[in-house]
Amino acid sequence: MSGGERTLLLAVSALACAAAATPGCYKSDWEQAQRDITDLRAELADRDARIGQDGERLAALGAERDDLRRNLDALNARFAQDTGQLRANIEELQRAFDEAKRLQEQQAARLAAYRQTYERFRAMIEAGRLRVRFDRGRMIVEMASAILFPSGSAELSELGQRTISELAAILIGIRDRSFQIAGHTDNVPISSARYRSNWELSSARALTVVRFMQDVGVDAARLAAVGYGEHQPIADNATEDGRANNRRIEVILMPNLDELPDLSSLEAGTPPR
Repeated sequence: MSGGERTLLLAVSALACAAAATPGCYKSDWEQAQRDITDLRAELADRDARIGQDGERLAALGAERDDLRRNLDALNARFAQDTGQLRANIEELQRAFDEAKRLQEQQAARLAAYRQTYERFRAMIEAGRLRVRFDRGRMIVEMASAILFPSGSAELSELGQRTISELAAILIGIRDRSFQIAGHTDNVPISSARYRSNWELSSARALTVVRFMQDVGVDAARLAAVGYGEHQPIADNATEDGRANNRRIEVILMPNLDELPDLSSLEAGTPPR
């Protein structure tokens, strides 16, 4: 039996004795019972207070638990969002890497092809009949007009015919390329009844080379002729050496379609990738 129960039993007994006025009931028992009841009430009040405090702490703990759950849910949602963004970034980086690798492999293959083509021209280069240079990713074969044509003429000389024949044999072996034949002159005005300007002379010379290449076996569909006159010099026309360098025929190896950027997306109004 607990202390509270004993106290309550004594108090009840005292009250019963007092009510019955039996000889066994004493004043001291009554007073003790009153004190015990007072103590019991105090104990009950203290317990009620502790229960109230425990309830407040429990409510606070419940609120803290709910906050932690909300924070956890927010963190999970943020983690899922960040994970999705990270995955998207990784995929984009992978696409960029694959594209860079593809372009690098393309560039390496193109460089190897240029080196191989350059080697084909080496004998003619060493003989001084042509030069090879690169401009904006294009291989350009240059031949001095003095080797190919008499002054002021668009008719190939004998050396010019041999040179173009030898060059054409090399071009035939270069697959999947088109060739632009470009005529250039210096800036000294031409005085000829046949050609009114350097522009016309340069165009006529380019067309002569194209026709001769076709005659010796180069596919006409791979050839184009253009004349620039004096408008694209590569040297200073103020000197004789500079003017001699500007008087030239160029054979430009045009890029393949797969070397050019894909611009098809422009048709839909979106920028190219």
